[in-house]
Amino acid sequence: MSDDPTVADLGTSLAKPAWTAAHASTLPASGAWRPSDPTGDRQFLRTFVDRRFVLEGGGQLQDVTLAFETWGTLDDDAGNAILVCHALTGDSHAAGPQGPGHPTPGWWDGLIGPGRLFDTDRWFVVCVNVLGGCQGTTGPASPRPDRLGRYGSAFPVVTIRDMVRTQARLADALGIQRWAAVVGGSMGGMQVLEWGVMFPDRVRALVPIATCAAATAQQIAYWSTGRRAIALDPAWRNGDYYDAAPGEGPHGGLAVARMISQITFRTDRVFTDKFGRDEVEPLSGEFDLWQRFQVERYLEHHGDKLIRRFDANSYLLLTKAMDLHDLGRGRGGMASALDRIQAPVLSVGITSDVLYPPYQAADLATALAERGGTARYAEIDSPHGHDAFLLEDEQVATILAPLLADLAKA
Repeated sequence: MSDDPTVADLGTSLAKPAWTAAHASTLPASGAWRPSDPTGDRQFLRTFVDRRFVLEGGGQLQDVTLAFETWGTLDDDAGNAILVCHALTGDSHAAGPQGPGHPTPGWWDGLIGPGRLFDTDRWFVVCVNVLGGCQGTTGPASPRPDRLGRYGSAFPVVTIRDMVRTQARLADALGIQRWAAVVGGSMGGMQVLEWGVMFPDRVRALVPIATCAAATAQQIAYWSTGRRAIALDPAWRNGDYYDAAPGEGPHGGLAVARMISQITFRTDRVFTDKFGRDEVEPLSGEFDLWQRFQVERYLEHHGDKLIRRFDANSYLLLTKAMDLHDLGRGRGGMASALDRIQAPVLSVGITSDVLYPPYQAADLATALAERGGTARYAEIDSPHGHDAFLLEDEQVATILAPLLADLAKA
């Protein structure tokens, strides 16, 4: 090693200080819900117990558990049921407080409940944690039914269509032949559209929000970069990290993946208005490589926050499912797929969405209308980007309320 103090100083300045990140010992190897954790408001359905569930991509599962939550009371004729579908890092806890078993409040808590948009004095609302997720539904962090241990790297690739097939299984178990509406944003919107194509006679209305009919190259680029960040984390261990001690899981990779996606969820305007060029460590005296701006700390916070409630393998699987999303695949093309949709469609875009730009929602409504379908486009006007469907409750309610009122009269 050189005795030159200049070289020594340079080496020190390039090393990231430990204090810029959460202490690793506080981070679980996986933030997935475990059967030993509090149940919270979850209910569970075991299905495909006596036969294999063959997935669209060729994989197979058996003895699948679905975690779901409900609000309101199902009518005698089961005609008042609404399915809300969650986005990538959401789960079945669409409404209700944070508490035992639920690390975060409901992601649409302001819209579900008595007197709210989805008035639970009128509607029976259902939300299911998707197949491959990590909050109670069978996924890579789940115990294997056929042997000791968890699925880990053995869990097969799932698609949006596989998720919808399991949701149909739950609808059957609940006695719901036809949903009054299926509603969801982002990955949830993809599920909405697949419901319309796969089960056209089982939905009365479809509301896809901030989503697409088929993933574009740029959308695939965003999500694949996050997957690569996880795969390059040595602690990922090719997906078999569930026996790792706290602090030894693939935290770095999952945090970076979340930081990347968080940038696509918001906009330059929001970041600039909120953070500007404000500093965490003052830029005075000598510059250091790891002196941070406030926006960096914000992204680090969201990365560390996700680690505590999500699972790296589920992130890989669900983003892959979003990239595979294409209504026209195996159906003779997009036009043939759209021809299968019978229910009216309210396609909602967000003015500032850079991840799923509003033109995709508008084009979907236009394509359906040109083919004789009942479809219209509505827009959330917000600076908040893709996340606006989770933040702009008042606008979402204004757009959806007339549709729900019409459904209630029918």
